Amino acid sequence: MSAIKILLVDDHDMVRMGLKTYLMLEPTFEVIAEAWNGREALELLYSRGEDGLPDLILMDLMMPVMNGVETTRAVLSEYPGMKIVILTSFLEDDLVVDAIEAGAVSYVLKTVSAEELIYALQGAYRGMPVMTGDVSQALTRGIRQRTVQGDTSGLTEREREVLLLIAEGKTNKDIGEELHISIKTVKTHVSNLLMKCELEDRTQLAIYAHRKGWVTQG
Repeated sequence: MSAIKILLVDDHDMVRMGLKTYLMLEPTFEVIAEAWNGREALELLYSRGEDGLPDLILMDLMMPVMNGVETTRAVLSEYPGMKIVILTSFLEDDLVVDAIEAGAVSYVLKTVSAEELIYALQGAYRGMPVMTGDVSQALTRGIRQRTVQGDTSGLTEREREVLLLIAEGKTNKDIGEELHISIKTVKTHVSNLLMKCELEDRTQLAIYAHRKGWVTQG
């Protein structure tokens, strides 16, 4: 079997050097090109032509000019069969979901062992997602969060009213007076909103309502 051809994309020279040095010791892989950001990676792909394309792209997530998620979308729109593995230090739920939704086969943390990275790359080449337990959990949490945030059917009419007033910066006392309910009842609604939306405080509730476009700008 011929070696799996890899394009390395990372804005840190030392990271690329380390990855290249290690991967080139493995007869399974051949690093055929490097880029320091997503835009350069795209230009490399365009310049190489169909016969010179890599089998797999191992790419950082946070990069200047064009990040890993943007690059993944752009690459796959031009080269639908390309396999992409995100290698990053970030485990935020949203980032994991964004990368996978963009089309990355796997999302791997830079803290993995060399053996785990090799396994992930070999799996990606075959189109098989490989993720550690913490990444899988982050993906599950992120998807669940977006499912909740994409739908208000789980909120009562009163809860929606309270949420919009929170987004307008109203205090519990203000909300109680406007809706003619007690402060204790307001606090109960706020607690229910936090639980249903899986958020931690009223500031996050306010941001959530604004992002969903539920707040009318005056």
